[in-house]
Amino acid sequence: MTDNDKSRTPDEAVAAELKGVPEEFLDKSAAEMAEDDTSALDRALERLRDDLEAAKQEMLYAKAETQNVRRRMEKDVIDARNYAATGFARDVLSIGDNLARAMQAVPDELREDEKLKGLLAGIEATQRELEKIFTQHGITRIASVGLPLDPNQHQAMMEVPSDAHEPGTIVQEMQSGYMIKDRLLRPAMVGVAKKPE
Repeated sequence: MTDNDKSRTPDEAVAAELKGVPEEFLDKSAAEMAEDDTSALDRALERLRDDLEAAKQEMLYAKAETQNVRRRMEKDVIDARNYAATGFARDVLSIGDNLARAMQAVPDELREDEKLKGLLAGIEATQRELEKIFTQHGITRIASVGLPLDPNQHQAMMEVPSDAHEPGTIVQEMQSGYMIKDRLLRPAMVGVAKKPE
């Protein structure tokens, strides 16, 4: 204590000690101030808990989104690998159609001609090789004649009056349809039976 502090009255000494303390605390007792500090600490702790919980939720959402993106990318890679040749395969189908038409166009009497046997054998070998390549790449022909019309695989081009078949049954195939793995590559163009008038 300095000489100056000794000359002060007790009230003046207390006033000097409380000079920097905010006024709202001057009217409160020590117990009230301790209670205020505890409730402020509890509120701060509660805010921190809420912030931590929100951060945990955000982390879980981000982790789930990352997994979803990874799964989607994996599926896209698999689809790209399985179906990358779809456009090319569609274009090659017309080659197979033309080979089949060429074989159908040859009359039976010309099939026995020695001069044409080599040509016909070459066309048939090309057809077999093309079918082998289709099989290797998961391209399969869609069954149609004798089956009911399936709009997911067949495209009805005309109706054919028929007593011999149930209405909606495919009686004629004008162009073969194909699947690539489990996807439609090209629908079969067909004629469908209907009741005669």
